[in-house]
Amino acid sequence: MSYHSIVMVKQVPDTANISGQVMKPDGTVNRSKLPTIFNPEDKVALELALQLRDRYGGTVRVMTMGPLKASDLLRDCLYMGADEAILISDRKFAGADTLATSYVLSEALRQLAPYDIVFAGRQAIDGDTAQVGPQTAEKLGLPQITYAEAILQADGGKITVKRKVDRGFEILEGTLPLLITVIKDAATPRPFMAKRVMAYKNAHTLLELEKMIEGNSLLYLDQLKDEYVSKGLFIPTLTADELDVDSERCGLGGSPTKVHKIESVILGGGAHEIIPPTKDGMHALIDKLMEDHIFG
Repeated sequence: MSYHSIVMVKQVPDTANISGQVMKPDGTVNRSKLPTIFNPEDKVALELALQLRDRYGGTVRVMTMGPLKASDLLRDCLYMGADEAILISDRKFAGADTLATSYVLSEALRQLAPYDIVFAGRQAIDGDTAQVGPQTAEKLGLPQITYAEAILQADGGKITVKRKVDRGFEILEGTLPLLITVIKDAATPRPFMAKRVMAYKNAHTLLELEKMIEGNSLLYLDQLKDEYVSKGLFIPTLTADELDVDSERCGLGGSPTKVHKIESVILGGGAHEIIPPTKDGMHALIDKLMEDHIFG
């Protein structure tokens, strides 16, 4: 039996360089101030979906919610091996927290059904909430397995997953369709394939095609779109109107989470004691650790 997967991916700011200076007054990140990267755990989730397809057959589609620039991320997914990419983009979605994001993603998944498995990274590095995957599953009424580190077996309408827990792991069996969130240690993402880079480097969304014909009277949008669709290079875009979503549940207005402020935390050293590298020094250290109940 083959399996059809959808992977939720996200283009995120490189939080290694984040500071209070990149925050907007409304508490959202000014993404233009930071370089963007493929969210690491989403990339691992895509790798697990590709491994499942390689093993059993089927398809892998990817989708992301973001601005036009997020099409760069979708091309990266095609370079890795995804069969299809979908952009979810609308100004009404800007500034969304996890609740508003999961609402839009769940409505997009309803439109993209049927599918067997929805994959997502455990969390995004720009928020670290680990909420979007579970919230999306809840809105769709899907069973979910979180913190997955391996897919052990798929058999008909069921899948067996190894899940990481504190001080160990669990082996869980889920009934399809279901949603799986993936941890970063689950797999090593495969590199881009040169043939796919050459094939999909010119894959574009409708907005990118519109920019392409600006100032060129010899190009017509409908003809250009048909050409890209026929070549498999068209990345469809789902907007608020196409998803028929409730605008009051989208974007900043539909987001009850508000960021008050962000501060840079600097860790400083406190009092310390030098332990001499002698037998008496080691005994003294052990006595101190036992006295503080660190061990023993």
